[in-house]
Amino acid sequence: MHVLGLLGGMSWESTAIYYRLMNEGVRARKGGLHSAPLLLWSPNFALIADRQREDDWSALAEQLGRAGQHLKRSGAEALLICSNTMHCLHETIEQAAGIPALHIADGTGEVLQRAGCKHPMLLATRFTMEREFYTKRLRDLFGITARIPDEDARIGIHRIIYEELCQGIIRDESRAYYRDVIKQMKAEGADSVILGCTEITMLITQDDTDLPVFDTTAIHAEAGVSWILG
Repeated sequence: MHVLGLLGGMSWESTAIYYRLMNEGVRARKGGLHSAPLLLWSPNFALIADRQREDDWSALAEQLGRAGQHLKRSGAEALLICSNTMHCLHETIEQAAGIPALHIADGTGEVLQRAGCKHPMLLATRFTMEREFYTKRLRDLFGITARIPDEDARIGIHRIIYEELCQGIIRDESRAYYRDVIKQMKAEGADSVILGCTEITMLITQDDTDLPVFDTTAIHAEAGVSWILG
């Protein structure tokens, strides 16, 4: 098996889900006591979030690039960035580390293509919804046009992620809020739902809508398992 490095802790709530899913995936395929060979770098997320709010992406690129280099020196042969938002720095991190970083949008795009979903709604942080790094990759590589919620919905979705989910807080009223956004966007023509923040899987599941739901955390973790097993 190959050794995979995880750039995690953004937040650790979803990174814990990654860790469990990848170990379960390796065990399911290999059996017995087999588990995933992983190396984890996990920062103080409060400092990461401060840089995000200050729009200081160059400092974050430098920090995560150094972390990728450290994981490579420690034996990682590829990286998984356990955050949709931080994939805005994917190429910079990959180049700095000198090893491949498995892009979270690629696995999602492949699954959407197989399902025949062309117009998914993208629920994510404001950084992911409002910058083009994610939607452009889906469009250019997979022919998928992701739909973005209106500004009020983007503010609400983002607030719940940072003030609740990243702190392990799950509220029924927040689930109802997301459900309302999904209903509205379905009425506007969205044909599926991308859980485009790795924490949203803690709140929303397939039980919350009759549209197909694509959980980027699970999809990315499965891509990691496939890479580990080569």
